[in-house]
Amino acid sequence: TDCDDFALGDRVACGGAGYANHAEFIAIPKNLACNIPENVSFEDASYTTLGSIAMQGVRQANVRLGENVAVIGLGLLGQITVQLLKASGCNVVGLDIDQSLFEQAKKYGCDATYPSSTDFVKNVNAFTKGLGCDAVIITASTNSNEPMELAIQLARKKGRVVVVGAVGMNIQRSPFYQKELEITISCSYGPGRYDAFYEELGQDYPPAYVRWTENRNMQSFLELIAHGKMDVRSMTTHTFDIKNAVQAYEIITGKTQQKFLGILLKYPEIQYKNIKRTIELKKFEPKSNVKIAFLGAGTFGQTYLIPNLQKSGVDLLAVTTAEPATSQSAAKKFGFALSSTDSLEMINHKDVNAVFCATRHDTHAKFVIESIKAHKPVYVEKPLAVTFAELEEIDKAIKENDGRVMVGYNRRFSQPFVDMKKFFSERKSPMSLLYRVNAGYIPKNHWTQLPEQGGRIIGEACHFIDCMLFLTDSLPENIHAVSISTADNDMKNRDNVVITIKFSDGSVGTIQYLANGDKALPKEYCEVFCESTSAVMNDFRKLDLYRNAKQTQKTYDGRKGHLEEIFAVVDAIKQGKEMPISYEVLRAVSMATFEVEEKLDGGKF
Repeated sequence: TDCDDFALGDRVACGGAGYANHAEFIAIPKNLACNIPENVSFEDASYTTLGSIAMQGVRQANVRLGENVAVIGLGLLGQITVQLLKASGCNVVGLDIDQSLFEQAKKYGCDATYPSSTDFVKNVNAFTKGLGCDAVIITASTNSNEPMELAIQLARKKGRVVVVGAVGMNIQRSPFYQKELEITISCSYGPGRYDAFYEELGQDYPPAYVRWTENRNMQSFLELIAHGKMDVRSMTTHTFDIKNAVQAYEIITGKTQQKFLGILLKYPEIQYKNIKRTIELKKFEPKSNVKIAFLGAGTFGQTYLIPNLQKSGVDLLAVTTAEPATSQSAAKKFGFALSSTDSLEMINHKDVNAVFCATRHDTHAKFVIESIKAHKPVYVEKPLAVTFAELEEIDKAIKENDGRVMVGYNRRFSQPFVDMKKFFSERKSPMSLLYRVNAGYIPKNHWTQLPEQGGRIIGEACHFIDCMLFLTDSLPENIHAVSISTADNDMKNRDNVVITIKFSDGSVGTIQYLANGDKALPKEYCEVFCESTSAVMNDFRKLDLYRNAKQTQKTYDGRKGHLEEIFAVVDAIKQGKEMPISYEVLRAVSMATFEVEEKLDGGKF
């Protein structure tokens, strides 16, 4: 671990869908893990995530000493909630349709329990001496509205209703209005949940302003167990070895009829010194002289790149992703022989002789450099690099190893752009170009917006800069860029940018990269003017050509050149030729995006 909060050998409890998976080996961001106190067993600590969910519900209820609280639903979350409420000094009444859960709830201190066969409201009213419940916490799971309707009846005037479980919410306004009830939907295990900056990047909230984050809720729950204030051990009704996990799920789904509450999965104790991160799914039988390692089989790679590689006739040798299940799924779907989570190992695999990379932006330069050093041609999705320092490292690697690199600037390979360039092929004068991009809104916390991922200019606007280099056959000479301010606090100013580029042949191009447009407007529109001749491309579906007072219109299917690009790259690899786009041009595009960023920051590049 590179995290100062933990050391090798620490016992930790962790959470987070996609991180705290049922697996022998997992990697967890620091805010989704916490140390287990010495006197708490692994078995008890395994309840930490559920306990934190229940704890957040109790915190949202804002309960006080001596208050009357009803818990609707006495399953696992409900049983934990009962204990938390008793630890908070509350009088607790539990309600459930399954009376077999009552004994357990009473063991945990529940003051009263009532089945559905009795008059809930009458009994709870008697329990509260006619006051009604100060708070009602719903931990049931059902599509029915009944838990919400019941909560409204149980709560006193100005009472509080907290929804922890997934229940029907098709409710009337008038009962809430008449009682002035507060209704709160508790979000998982606390502040920070679903915030990428908190969960993935480890940016904590100051305790003075957010006292109970999801991580601090996890710590608090473990401390309650350590101090004997929380009994989770008696909730465990079944324990299975991981190899028998199917039996556990058969009980949960009802396929095996058994009463259950908490089910634990046990893993064998293994020393993870040499973790095997690559598995062979089938024997590799080469049929081509191009044997591919594909890094990063996400949605884009599986939609636009791998299918086209299949059509090109290359051998799909290895695929890697961060998640083993994703890698194995992609390998089986497309016929890769090897499934791996170790990209560096696959780059250096003895049988791999070409690398295709579609990982997150901040890894591109690293994998490009590693591929070049391994003397293997590499195709990488844009951007080539996210910083000037990375680009310099690539420069050095190419110079020292005579490397071959291609970046996924597919638009120049599309038929509309090929036809447009041909239309102006005999020009003698500079061109005037306009490229308007209705890029669409992306939240600030989307991974592409993070500084280490380069942002949208470096990460996407590079496409349109490359298109202009393609049409002009010229490199940028001077760049100017401005952004507009927006009243939308969730939208970055540099999501709306106008870029002007003066090219070495005298051409001038303007790129309007905008996120504040309407979704109904087609995404891309390009106009070119030169020598009393004009061309207008509309979203890769239509190209209008104007010359000698005549208009010619061509129509297309909307494809953006991915297939043609892949075929051109594969051909270059097979023939040992230079890549379809020279490194000089690839580098110029990256440099242009860096200069745009610099100009938007108010500085000189």
